[in-house]
Parts: sequence; C-alpha cells; structure tokens
Amino acid sequence: MTNSIFRSASVILPVMDETISLTKTVEIVLRDCSSDIHEFIIAVGDRTLPASMATIEELKQRFPNLITVHHQKLPFAGGAIREAFALARGSHTILLASDLETDPNDTYKLIAEAKKYPEAIVATSRWLQANSFNGYNQIKLFANWIFQKFFSTLYGVTLTDMTFGYRLFPTKLIQAINWEEVRHPFFFETIIKPIRLGIQVIEVPTTWGARIEGESHNSFFRNFEYFPIGFKVRFAQANSLLKPNIDPKKITHN
Repeated sequence: MTNSIFRSASVILPVMDETISLTKTVEIVLRDCSSDIHEFIIAVGDRTLPASMATIEELKQRFPNLITVHHQKLPFAGGAIREAFALARGSHTILLASDLETDPNDTYKLIAEAKKYPEAIVATSRWLQANSFNGYNQIKLFANWIFQKFFSTLYGVTLTDMTFGYRLFPTKLIQAINWEEVRHPFFFETIIKPIRLGIQVIEVPTTWGARIEGESHNSFFRNFEYFPIGFKVRFAQANSLLKPNIDPKKITHN
C-alpha cells in the first residue's frame, strides 16, 4: 500500500491570510528541492484574504506547471488538507504551513529520508534539539511537552512530536486512511492512525518560529480537542481506520 520508491513530492499549503511567507515558502522549497517537487497544491477557502489570492495568482504566473489551487468544501484547516490529500499526484506528499511556522529550509531533510525509507512517514520534531521554539508561549510549551510524553507512552512509541503538522507521507497511505477531523487535531490524527497501522515513523529535527504575518487560528483551549481522537484511535480496530474495501494487512509494516 505504501510506496517502494520515492519519485516526487506533492506539497500541500493551506492559505488563509499569508502573502510574503507563502512566497518565501515556495521559493525556498524550490531552491533546495526543485527536481523532487511534482506540484504545490494550495488550498484556499471562503475566508482566504484577497491579498493572499493575489499572491497565489502571482505564484501561478511564475510557476504555471507547479501550482494547483483547490477551493475547499470541508471546513477548517483539516478539511482543506483532507481534500488536498485526495488530489496529490506525487509518490509522496509533504504537509507544510504557509506562514513559516514550519521551516521550509528543512524540507530537503524530509525528502532525503524518504529516498532512503520510502515506505515510512518522515516527521519533523521541535523537541529533538535544544532551543527549537522561538516565541512560543511558555505555558503552552510545558503543556505540549506533557502531551507528547503522555501520548507517546500510550501508543508505545518513542516519538517526541506527535502534533506538529510538518511531515512527509507516502501518498497511497494517506489516500487509504479514513480521516475524521477537520480542525487542528487533524495534524495529530495524521500520525496516530499510521502508527496504529504499523507504519514506521522517522523524526528529523526542526525549529518553530512565530508567524510573521496574519494571526494564529488555533486557540489554547482548542488543544483539549486533541484528546478524544487520541483515545479513540488508540483503542480502535485497524480496519476501522481505513476506507472501505481496503485490507489493513496490505498496509506495509516496517
């Protein structure tokens, strides 16, 4: 079900109020990884600002063969990404933010690991090296650390960052999973369901920096929404995590 070779990557970029940071993200990824990028799927919605749409149009003019724009139908960030997952055509799919909170300078690391381990998920972690959080609220930072420790123990893994949505996936895998979340807990769902299906996850270090434009769309109290999906998936049967008519035994176990 997962890929036996890395051929190219589809990059998903949800956009709401980003302009400069969106352009920088695309430019940096192409600077470092142009030969490995199949496409950018830019997901927009009714709340995407006109300035952001203008920036996307500029990118389409500069990179006409690489930019696809998708207007989401499902709500919120998770809904946009779920729809973009279904559209991806590369052998692998990279999930990035367009606000520079995910550092595009590290994208090459994900691709390098995928070329060595094409059947695995390559995830970034903000906890693998010191001083990786820049401008992060200290209370949220402590709560994040506790959350990571709790759920890595619950799932029996040694992962250090199960909520950061900066990852590379085998495309066939993400298109086989039955996704449920539409808000930010979706990013947690994208790692815990593959874990339950026996997919190997490789972590590489990254940094987090506060966005330089726009506003965060994930409030502190929304973090409590992560717990229901965390417990539900942990005790679910594997076949319930996949779309109908997909045999969980055919999902590669590494």
